Amino acid sequence: MKQLVFPVTNDLNYDQRMIRICTSLSRAGYAVTLIGRHMPGSVPLVKQPFRQRRLRCFFTKGKGFYIEYNIRLFFFLIFNKIDVICAVDLDTILPCYWVSVLKRIPRVYDAHELFCEMKEVVTRPVIYRLWKRVERFAVPRFKTGYTVNQPIAQVFKDNYQVDYEVVRNVPVLQELNVPDKVEKYVLYQGWVNEGRSFETLIPAMAQVDAKLIICGDGNFMAQARALVAEHGLAEKVIFKGRVLPQELCGYTVNAWIGVTLFENKGLSNYYSLANRFFDYMQAGIPQLAVDYPVYREINNQYPIAVLINDLSPNSIAVQLNRLLNDEQLYRELQQNCLAARTVFNWQQEEKKLIAFYSSIS
Repeated sequence: MKQLVFPVTNDLNYDQRMIRICTSLSRAGYAVTLIGRHMPGSVPLVKQPFRQRRLRCFFTKGKGFYIEYNIRLFFFLIFNKIDVICAVDLDTILPCYWVSVLKRIPRVYDAHELFCEMKEVVTRPVIYRLWKRVERFAVPRFKTGYTVNQPIAQVFKDNYQVDYEVVRNVPVLQELNVPDKVEKYVLYQGWVNEGRSFETLIPAMAQVDAKLIICGDGNFMAQARALVAEHGLAEKVIFKGRVLPQELCGYTVNAWIGVTLFENKGLSNYYSLANRFFDYMQAGIPQLAVDYPVYREINNQYPIAVLINDLSPNSIAVQLNRLLNDEQLYRELQQNCLAARTVFNWQQEEKKLIAFYSSIS
């Protein structure tokens, strides 16, 4: 049985994308190991049909964490049997590269985003230059890989002459019974990170007759809480923190509106295709999303969202209120969600994933 190893830098339980990938490959007959890290507050690992391993680090953030984690990851990889190693995003790519060279095994790059073009990287010149050096060294040496949409694949091809496959990050299609909504609330689910427009979304809620529920955690959480306090919105903006996937489904299906917003700072945001965009679709929930190329392309096929370019608080509030109050628009978008979910789902994308790994010798 071929041994596949996937390292990430999160604590595994909340990474729905990697859980889907590893589950599909495990069921396809591979021995899969997903490697992450033990974080402060990590709960016990949820049982999965693949092996999971968390590495413990003394440092929990910043440069110290990345250096320590990469060293620990290198030694874990070098002393374990591996047939194919898959670097998941740029922050795991160096140990994966060196181990693949030393072991003489195939290596794959799974690029969830344009790492160097994330706001928290591209707006910090020293950090940007450091990660860009890593990218320029490593990515051309990963001739085999995949990413989440064609524009990102094209950037890699233009910059590094690598032809990467596209495997969209979409949920598993499951039976859906749309419940009667007892409360019209707005939902944000995912990482609470820089560049996700919390600076304008949170103030916008002062003009919206609904609560905003935020399910997630990240590097912008302290600032998000400060914004809530500054605008006196403690009763309207509710933080749920990290929510396990099984529990998150309940929040999603009962929401009235989802939000998928990104500042246009860095190509990673502009070319993004967030999994929550599809999570809301799968739950039959219309959403407010950014009018960026990949979202626009899908929305032109199946109008499931109101798209906006102006991310000011007033603009966000106007469109959220429109979705709350325009019943005809809401029902049209909801019906389009129910049609689109049968097209954009993991049952379709996993066929490409399994074919990809089947082609690697």
